[in-house]
Amino acid sequence: MIGTLAGNIGRFAIFILLQALVLNNIRLGGYFNPYAYIFILLALPLELPRWANLLTGALVGLTLDLITRTPGMHATACIFLGYVRPVLLRLLAPREGYEFGTTPTIRDMGIAWYLTYAGILTLLHHLFLFMVEAFSFDLFWFTLSKALLSSLLTLLLLVVFQFLLVGQKQSN
Repeated sequence: MIGTLAGNIGRFAIFILLQALVLNNIRLGGYFNPYAYIFILLALPLELPRWANLLTGALVGLTLDLITRTPGMHATACIFLGYVRPVLLRLLAPREGYEFGTTPTIRDMGIAWYLTYAGILTLLHHLFLFMVEAFSFDLFWFTLSKALLSSLLTLLLLVVFQFLLVGQKQSN
């Protein structure tokens, strides 16, 4: 329990700083905006109740909003992500359910499961964030293409972070 909490706090600090200092300064034609800070929310334990997902999403989003001076955009998108994450986990659950202590990682769940899980949540987060940012349907196709391309770049980064931070499965 203490190890999990310390790991989540460390992940929080690393990814907020990475997002604020590095990734927010990457400009690739206006269509690619990687938001790898959602790794914090995607890596939360599977057993986490919905209220804890929402609270964590609010904390992550508000922290990034304070650092980047965005008026609640990341907070609303992260709270939305915290709301839909348990629903998606239920939909993706194996027939016998998740084993207690299983983490949503490539190591524990496999690459196909992780790409589905992270891909759907990343796309939903980005669509929500960019729609809030545009606050209009006038630029719907631009916003949609921006969300799709940014989601692909973010998903690529998430997979790279999985291999760098999580490591390989121990063989028995």
